Amino acid sequence: MTGPLLHRRHFLSRAGTGLGSLALGSLLRRDLPAAPPPAVRAIAPRARSVIFFHMTGAPSQLDLFDEKPVLRQYDRQLAPESLFAGKRFSFLRGHPKLLGSPYRFIRQGRSGLPLSELLPRLGTVADELCLVKSVRTTEFNHGPAQLVFHTGVNRQGNPSLGSWTAYGLGNDSENLPAYVVFLHGNTPGAGANLWKSGFLPGVHQGVPLRGEGDPVLFLNNPPEVTRDARRHTLDQITALNREYLQATGDPEINTRIEQYELAFRMQTSVPELVDLSTEDAATRERYGKGGFATQCLHARRLVERGVRFIELFHGDWDTHASQRERLSALTREVDQPIAALIADLQQRGLLDQTLVVWGAEFGRTPMLQGDESPAKCGRDHQKDAYTVWMAGGGIKGGISFGSTNDLGNEVAEHPVQVRDLHATMMHLLGIDHRTLTFRYQGFEQRLTGVEEAQVIEPILA
Repeated sequence: MTGPLLHRRHFLSRAGTGLGSLALGSLLRRDLPAAPPPAVRAIAPRARSVIFFHMTGAPSQLDLFDEKPVLRQYDRQLAPESLFAGKRFSFLRGHPKLLGSPYRFIRQGRSGLPLSELLPRLGTVADELCLVKSVRTTEFNHGPAQLVFHTGVNRQGNPSLGSWTAYGLGNDSENLPAYVVFLHGNTPGAGANLWKSGFLPGVHQGVPLRGEGDPVLFLNNPPEVTRDARRHTLDQITALNREYLQATGDPEINTRIEQYELAFRMQTSVPELVDLSTEDAATRERYGKGGFATQCLHARRLVERGVRFIELFHGDWDTHASQRERLSALTREVDQPIAALIADLQQRGLLDQTLVVWGAEFGRTPMLQGDESPAKCGRDHQKDAYTVWMAGGGIKGGISFGSTNDLGNEVAEHPVQVRDLHATMMHLLGIDHRTLTFRYQGFEQRLTGVEEAQVIEPILA
């Protein structure tokens, strides 16, 4: 191997410290050249940023958002065969019994939106929420369903929703990535495929920020390396990259140069982001304690800094057994921080330009799974009907859209496919989902795929 490439690699192999910015692995691994965002903004945007909550494992919509008095009336009775005959479930076998929710639903806010007693803090911002109760998906196991919810397809290799957003709109933040990811609890079954950029340029993939230790691995320079020395090293690498760019014309080199520079700036911007000493005590108390609460506060700070897409994973909501205990504990962990985040965004004038989305890969069945005792029973996976809620960023607040039947196993009115949710989110960001495309394997690929996708017009403010 000869020419500029040899000299560049020779230099990197002897850079000594490994270049802290190089070690930001997920940020700097670039497989394709960056492309300018396509001309897709034919719609006036309502939102500038997205905060996307994914409750890993799938919460029970029947115990949180979709009250079913008839289901409660027939609690522990044998389910009608129409609920299970000829259908596939992950674990349900034989003739299951019905499971009514043990929780009261309380009408909250001026709108009277019914929410479970498990979500009292969320009830304080009920007038900002839109409950979409008629969501359907195609998969009933976690990994494939998580991929559908994030990428539109049930297989690996496609870009995530956040990556499509970053590709379509670019980055409003000079010193932070366009797409940031937080993980709390169990890692989702589909893993990093949920925030990868797939066939899009690697610059658009999500960058995870860790909850403990350095927020990004190798963010800090080694003790013997000063910032000036790092700057000098980076300048030399940039000069070599530019020499190679001139020789080959490969646009990926420009992308790499830009990402080295962003990584260098992140050595200052990320520590400043996670330093909450500038937040007053009342604000910190409003969000509550714990890692997820801190991540929610970081999400607001990222919005303020122009980050385009912030995703927060929280697990594990896969309540096949002991649902009462586990659901109570999980809702206590998320209820206060999420409500505080919405109220904080609203108070600071940011909610109107920030789309908040809360959901999961699917819902839970109205049929009981496992031991019949209230303390031990649970619910299996359900793909045919569940709830996702949205707030801010051009969404009507204090409303429900769509409905399920009396037992909650099927959509009764206004079915919403996952691709419709994606189309609606893109619309609110000012993107026509039909023209947000990337040519790959000879086809113009898009987030919403080849099937028809509809913007959910009735929920738009």
